[in-house]
Amino acid sequence: MQQTQVEHVQKSKLENGLTVVSEHVPGIKSVAAGIWVNTGSRNETERQAGITHFLEHMLFKGTESRSSYDIALSMESVGGYLNAFTASEYTCYYARCLDEELDRAIDVLSDMVLHPLFPEEEMEKEKKVVLEEMKMYRDNPDDFAFEEFQKLLFKGHPLGRPVIGNEESVQNLSRNALFDYMEQQYTPHNLIVSVAGSVDHGELLKQVEERFGSLSASGDQPSETDLTPYRTSSHTMERPIEQTHYLVGRRGLKADHEEKYTLLLANTVLSGGMSSRLHQNIREQYGYCYNIQTFNQVYRDTGIFGIYTGTDRDYVTHVRSLIFKELDKLRSEKIPEKELEEAKTQLKGKLLLSQENTSSRMSRLAKGELYFKRFISLEELVENIDRVAADDIQRFADTFFDEEVFSEFKLKPEAHQ
Repeated sequence: MQQTQVEHVQKSKLENGLTVVSEHVPGIKSVAAGIWVNTGSRNETERQAGITHFLEHMLFKGTESRSSYDIALSMESVGGYLNAFTASEYTCYYARCLDEELDRAIDVLSDMVLHPLFPEEEMEKEKKVVLEEMKMYRDNPDDFAFEEFQKLLFKGHPLGRPVIGNEESVQNLSRNALFDYMEQQYTPHNLIVSVAGSVDHGELLKQVEERFGSLSASGDQPSETDLTPYRTSSHTMERPIEQTHYLVGRRGLKADHEEKYTLLLANTVLSGGMSSRLHQNIREQYGYCYNIQTFNQVYRDTGIFGIYTGTDRDYVTHVRSLIFKELDKLRSEKIPEKELEEAKTQLKGKLLLSQENTSSRMSRLAKGELYFKRFISLEELVENIDRVAADDIQRFADTFFDEEVFSEFKLKPEAHQ
């Protein structure tokens, strides 16, 4: 068994390859525990679209020893809770509870992951639930616009498909398909148990070893489709809505890109709250929108950077012009030192505030393993942020924020409205 320790963070690896990582946080009485699976929607074939998300739902529907009600009650009865989420590159099942209930949390989560039943009747009901979830997203213009924008950026690649899948693929999922997918993807090398809070690593390791130690190390690593070439594109759709939802952006930086902190600071200057350039110059000065924001998503081998706003159809051309004016300003002028220092302080403050949330700590531990195979300390993050200079941002912006490499999507009101 391999074991390492950095400050209050400890990491162990079971003989079968499963990783256990924990962070002891002094002075609190709660824990956040998660079982992370190194597989997401990008690991699916087109026929499997949505299986990772559907599987996440179905793990709550009963095991060999617990009914779905037993699973729901298991943590709620002691003041905690269970939940889960699926992303493009990972799946997480997690619990929050008092430290004295950690063994219960690990027991329930491991039972869900290791001994699901997938009752046929529950599968058919849950398919209806997921189809309603799809309708809910489509009824929300923000969600729909983001989904369509991602399709533009990753056309022909699984990253361009909705995590939730589509009606046909979900309707066609079978019980055997779920078991086969778990056998292939839910293997020890793809599993991380992450816990933050009032936790003793030795005790946690015993609990995990007891539940997962006999899990076979067989199975394949998650398969991933090579990225398709990026080509800029522009698309407009109409819906019976009031505002135009406008997105502009490009493929971004991968998780371990050497320039990621440069982009992080440029992003903060553009949209780091109400004092940011986009908010001040588009909302405050002109009143063209209620909300304008950037988004910066990283993946293992690529990313997404973009800007979103909702605005009146008559303002779209003005808003677009003002957005690119701000991007061009980053390219042509160095950020004043005072503004850059404020952006750095804001970023570091957010990092420190996140430390007060055990769920955030638990997620940071797991994502460090998923993307870097190590824990990245706050000190290292702060050093990397402080190292970025105004010259670095201007040099980076010159090519990254070039209008010629940006794609656009508009979801606008129907013409007759």
